[in-house]
Amino acid sequence: MSNTEHAGEGLVAIRRAILSVSDKAGLVELARALSSRGVVLLASGGTHSAIAGAGLPVTEVADYTGQAEILGGRVKTLHPRIHGGILARRNVEEDLSVLAAQGIEPIDLVVVNLYPFAATIARPQTTFEEAVENIDIGGPSLIRGAAKNHDHVAVLTSPLQYERFLGEYLTAGGTTLATRRRLALEAYRSTGQYDEAIADYLEGAFADDKPAGDLPSGLAVRFPLKLALRYGENPHQRAGFYADSSATGPNLATASVRHGKELSYNNLLDLDSALKLIRMFDEPAACVLKHNNPCGAAVGQDLESAFERAYEGDPVSAFGGIVGLNRTVDLPTAKRMCAPGRFLEAVLAPGFEADAFEWLTTKPTWKNSVRLIDLGGPIGPGSAAPSGFDLRRIEGGMLLQDWDLVEHDPAGGRVATKRAPDDREKRDLAFAWRVCAMVKSNAIVVAKDGQLLGVGAGQMSRVDSVRIAVSKAGERAAGAVLASDAFFPFRDGPDIAAASGVSAIIQPGGSRRDDETVTACDEHGMAMVLTGRRHFRH
Repeated sequence: MSNTEHAGEGLVAIRRAILSVSDKAGLVELARALSSRGVVLLASGGTHSAIAGAGLPVTEVADYTGQAEILGGRVKTLHPRIHGGILARRNVEEDLSVLAAQGIEPIDLVVVNLYPFAATIARPQTTFEEAVENIDIGGPSLIRGAAKNHDHVAVLTSPLQYERFLGEYLTAGGTTLATRRRLALEAYRSTGQYDEAIADYLEGAFADDKPAGDLPSGLAVRFPLKLALRYGENPHQRAGFYADSSATGPNLATASVRHGKELSYNNLLDLDSALKLIRMFDEPAACVLKHNNPCGAAVGQDLESAFERAYEGDPVSAFGGIVGLNRTVDLPTAKRMCAPGRFLEAVLAPGFEADAFEWLTTKPTWKNSVRLIDLGGPIGPGSAAPSGFDLRRIEGGMLLQDWDLVEHDPAGGRVATKRAPDDREKRDLAFAWRVCAMVKSNAIVVAKDGQLLGVGAGQMSRVDSVRIAVSKAGERAAGAVLASDAFFPFRDGPDIAAASGVSAIIQPGGSRRDDETVTACDEHGMAMVLTGRRHFRH
C-alpha cells in the first residue's frame, strides 16, 4: 500500500490532479483549494489558461508529457504519462514498478467535464461537422479510467459536485472510499448519457440510411435524478423526478418553483397535463386540472377573464385544483384566484408580475400551501414540440410512441352532415377538440363560447361519458358543442347530446356505423365534423 492511502480507512490523499473542463464554473475556486493543500495541478488548453490566469501554479499537460497537442487539439491528454498515472493500482507492486521505471507520477484526482455536445446540437444553425467536432474523446477516456480505478482515484464530472467534494476533502484530508465509489457511479452515468446523446443525434443525422419511420433499434433511458419526492401516487410508494437533459421547449424540468411546498408526484402529473393543454392556444387561456383531467378550461380577452371562466366552468371540481395559464400572471388574475371560497394547489405560468406574486403569497389563507411554478418564458402553439418519444413503463418492458400532437386546425375536418357549423360553432369545436385531447378516454367534452362546461372522463362506455358531460353542463348545454376523442360506436351518444341542446359535434369518425351517427345529427339539425384522427389518452 502506498503512502497516499491509510489502511483501514480507505482514505487517499491527493498529491496530483489533472483538470480539463469545458464548463469553467467553480474551476478557479476548486483549483485554489487544492493548491492550498499542496496538490500539484496539471491542466490542458483553456483550463490551464484559466488556472494560470488566477495566479495559481499549474503545469501544462503538453509540458508534463513532452508531447505537444496535435490534430487541432483532438489529441492532447491521450498519453501513457497521463493514463498510466490514473490507472496504476497503488496496491499492486508491478504497477508501481512500471510507474517508477518510466518516471510516471500517480494522479489521484481527475476533474473533467465534456465538450458541450447537447448544447451544440440544440442550436438550429449547428452543422453536422460542428457537431462531430464537439464529440469529446480524451475527456471520456480520462473519466472512465479514473472511475475504473476508483479504489485509488477520485473523479469529478460536474461543477455541481465541487462544493460537496471540497467539504469532504478539506475535512477528511483526502478522499474516502465511499466518496470515490459515489463519484465513479456518477461518472459512468455521465459518460453513458453523453454517448446516448451522440447516438440519438447520429440516428437522426443518418435517418436517410434506414427505412422511413423506423423506430429506434434500442432504448437506453438515462435521466439524472432532479428531485426526490415525498412519495408517489400513494404514501407507501417511493418516487423521484428524473430530468431529460435533452428535452426542448418549456417543460417542468427547466421550470422553477418560485413559492410553496415541495411538489408531489401527482402535482407533477397534473402540471404536465396543464402545460400540454394551455400551450395549444394563441389567445389568453387558462385551465384547471383535477386528477389529471381538465375540469375547467377557457379562453378570454385577457388572462383575468380566461381564468375566471375556467374556474366557473365547474367551481365544485376546481376547488383544490392545479391551474395552468399561458400568459404572465398579473394582479387582476391573482386577485381572482384568491377570491373567497377558492383554494388552489399549484399555479403554472410563463411568469408572475411582482405585485401578482406578492398577492398570491401574502393575501389568501392558503398562501403557504400554493406552489407557484414559473416556466421562465412564453408558451403557445409556436413553442418547440417535445423532443424524443413518449415512454411508458409496463411490467417486463417499456412502451414507446410518438407524442400525440393535436391538429393545428381541428375544426377544419370533413363536414359529414347536411348542415355545416357556423363560425361560432367552428371556434367552439376547435376549442373543445383541444381540451378533449387532454381528457382520459373515453373522453367527451361540452363547451360553448370558449368555455369548458362539462367533461365525461375515463368511462368504459362512451355513452356514459356523454351523459356525465351533458349533466355537468346542465342548462348551459343549449347551443353548446360536443367533442369526442374517438368515434361513436352507436347513435345513442349524439341522441343524448341533441336532447340536451348541443348544436354541433366534432369526432374522428371511422366507425362502421358512422352513417347512423350522421343520420342522427341530421335528424336533430346538428352539424358534425369528422377529423379523421383520434386522441385516446389512457
